[in-house]
Amino acid sequence: MKLDGIKVLDLSLFLPGPTLTQLMADQGADVIKLEPAGSGEPNREIGQKRNGVSVYFSNTHRGKRSLQLDLKSDASRELAHKLAARADIVIEAFRPGVAKRLAMSYEDLAPLNPGLVYASLSAFGQSGPYVQKPAHDLATEGYAGVLSVNLGVDGKPAAPSIPSGDMLAATLGLSAVLMALLRRRDTGQGDYIDLAMMDSMIACMPNSMGQVFAEREPPIVKDERIWGGNAMYNIYETKDSRHIVLGASEMHFARAVLTKFGREDLIPCCEPPPGEKQEPARAFFREKFATEDQQYWIDWFEEVDAAFAPVKNLREGVDDPQLRYREMIVEDDSGQEHIGIPIKFLHEPGRINFAVPGLGEHNEEILEGRLSYSKEEIRLLYEEGTIVQEEKVKTLRMAGEL
Repeated sequence: MKLDGIKVLDLSLFLPGPTLTQLMADQGADVIKLEPAGSGEPNREIGQKRNGVSVYFSNTHRGKRSLQLDLKSDASRELAHKLAARADIVIEAFRPGVAKRLAMSYEDLAPLNPGLVYASLSAFGQSGPYVQKPAHDLATEGYAGVLSVNLGVDGKPAAPSIPSGDMLAATLGLSAVLMALLRRRDTGQGDYIDLAMMDSMIACMPNSMGQVFAEREPPIVKDERIWGGNAMYNIYETKDSRHIVLGASEMHFARAVLTKFGREDLIPCCEPPPGEKQEPARAFFREKFATEDQQYWIDWFEEVDAAFAPVKNLREGVDDPQLRYREMIVEDDSGQEHIGIPIKFLHEPGRINFAVPGLGEHNEEILEGRLSYSKEEIRLLYEEGTIVQEEKVKTLRMAGEL
């Protein structure tokens, strides 16, 4: 696979960092998840579980190895430094300043490994007036102005279903890490990556900035093309209280739809720009689509050259034949469903390892294989509390070895 032999040390928690390293693990990278003392990665306990394992955790940590350390102790940090000295990549997502306090910052690790690629993912980045503000995805969307254009049916800002800041930071972070690895081939020099969720969202909004940049005013959301101002780029309710989407505003689509309806007179209303001029067409669609159930319109549009879609619920979505064909929903040997690999290579495609690490499951394997520790040295690390694994400690105590 494309990332075979790449060694990743993942210090991150929750969603952005684990998603980034999950994408790498699916392409063959050896990802060591360094989990804190106590209960480890928080998303082990978030959301519904299958066979005692959180669905959230299994879809962000499959194929990784777990090492549990208490980075607040000097001995644990020394061990983490040894792993970083042998790693290609380190990912962290602490609040700015925490990695430095733990002696796990880029400045701490780069002297041990000049070729290290180190990425810090955070809400607002490592500089600026918000650097010490606590925040997850929703707060960064609020500060960036993104929530103001994500309106519910009541016209008020609504929490988005996709955590955009988290996921954009993860995917842009993956791009940045791979850029740095590519450059390292020529220079031998690693690099430090400062990636902010807030920055990532703004970078992905060039199609939303017309009014903001040209007029220096906020957009009137209901009149904007991508937020409902365009009759042919909109969501409409059907008779059975479900919804359908017209999803492309090019004029040949408008002509195809309105001609089939026998309403060629409304075609000029769909000419750009979006806004009040298009209201007659929007009103017609609202009235017309409300006369029949969603399935009727699915059938009606089958022979129409238009960007149409039913609004499915998420269960229907994961059962969609397109996603199944593309293996974006896959099943393990026990029939449990998982999110697939979105990056499709022709040669050396990624491969899912469905195994999910237990907390500290790979302590001995990592210390023996990566750092050449003996079994006695590892036993002493457990005794000192340098490495942690509750079940292992219980076993050693029962055997009289601790």
